[in-house]
Amino acid sequence: MPTELPILAHSSSPAAGPRPSVAASGHAKGKYCFISLGCPKNLVDSERMLGMLQLDGYQLVDGPAEADFAVVNTCGFIEAAREESFGAIDEMLELKRRGQLRGVIVSGCLAERQKESLLEERPEIDHLVGVFGREHVTKVADRLLGGLTEQRTVFRPAPTHPLPDNARLRITPKHFAFLKISEGCDRLCTFCAIPKMRGKHATKPIEEVVAEARELAADGVRELVIVAQDATYYGKDLYGQPRLVELLRELQQVDGLDWIRLMYLYPMYFSDELIETIAGSRRIVPYLDMPLQHINDVMLRRMQRRVSRQETESLLQKLRSTIPNLVMRTTFITGFPGETDQQFEELLDFVRQQQFERAGVFTYSLEPDTPAAKLPDHVPAQVMLQRRDRLMEAQQKIAFQFNARQIGRTLDVLIDAPVPGERDVWIGRSYADAPDVDGVVYVTGPGLAPGRIAPCEIVASREYDLVGALCGPPR
Repeated sequence: MPTELPILAHSSSPAAGPRPSVAASGHAKGKYCFISLGCPKNLVDSERMLGMLQLDGYQLVDGPAEADFAVVNTCGFIEAAREESFGAIDEMLELKRRGQLRGVIVSGCLAERQKESLLEERPEIDHLVGVFGREHVTKVADRLLGGLTEQRTVFRPAPTHPLPDNARLRITPKHFAFLKISEGCDRLCTFCAIPKMRGKHATKPIEEVVAEARELAADGVRELVIVAQDATYYGKDLYGQPRLVELLRELQQVDGLDWIRLMYLYPMYFSDELIETIAGSRRIVPYLDMPLQHINDVMLRRMQRRVSRQETESLLQKLRSTIPNLVMRTTFITGFPGETDQQFEELLDFVRQQQFERAGVFTYSLEPDTPAAKLPDHVPAQVMLQRRDRLMEAQQKIAFQFNARQIGRTLDVLIDAPVPGERDVWIGRSYADAPDVDGVVYVTGPGLAPGRIAPCEIVASREYDLVGALCGPPR
């Protein structure tokens, strides 16, 4: 069930400017609830729209019972994500039919992907806002509450320069934030519709990324999670060559940041200089998220991944030998069209051999407007599921063994939240745990609070999670 996103307890203000006086006085232009679905890149878009609505005088409330209208920022990546988005839209439309909401605005990737056909299927939607129309969300809200219906859609072409992500009203806890360094993707993986929704890769200039990082650090962020569709490609379009190394060197100088976490790293453009920069940094945590999708060369070619098994294994060996205590996260697809039993077994053996600390496995999702949909030899759904379960079973053993090896180690744990109903028991994460996708560390000890970094002795493991005891002063 999707949930509306309220202003969190830390009440992060949009940008560094003052909070709108209407929020304090209660005389808002209108009240709204907000549902954000999908990946961290979409969450950044949500935070930007929240910030603009707040600065324009609209008031975010906890749920539709108090709202004049709802905004649903959707995901359209795969079928399961679209079903979740449709469920959230239909839930809000039903409230509109009952007279509990005046209107529903639908934004994000599903709106971008389906455009006017979404209005034909669900004519009660008041306005559609595409991915690159998000900067117009306040004008759309004005139209909705003003009863203006002559223009119900806002779609803009993908810009050559990424949209700004400052002045966000953050819905993550105060101490961590996602930072989007580019938009779109130039990879034409045959299973992926993201380039159709978010356009070609567009790098956000280094100075703008650093300015946003400083703004976030000034607002209390200690962990900065770098996200993009293809982070290692950063800078290629704007500067003529990848510039992730230069960006990371600048980000390391931002006062207040303790952890910089790298996500969505494509295996191409992983230079020795980049590896050495990560290995030698005191702020970039030794955690890399690198989606691989498969390892069989035939499958990689059919997916149009542009890397081979040999190149992948060479890179993994170099990363492991250069970066101390490295934790690797990856993802795989089972049941891609044409995948044979033998090719799947090769993938299974590879996972057992590489011992990835973190991995997710997804069955192939047929996307009608992608090249893979036209490939022959589609795999039956039952076979895809069986292969996924076998791969996850193998990965589960690896993950549990990794956690068992952490017992007796002392790890810094970033505290996220208290355990409800418990005294001096907290939920946190080590460097090995990215927000929302990995396990957690349960910490016992006095004097803790969200945002503190606590040295902890790991005393037990519970499947994907760890248990730690405070063993030094938190900072």
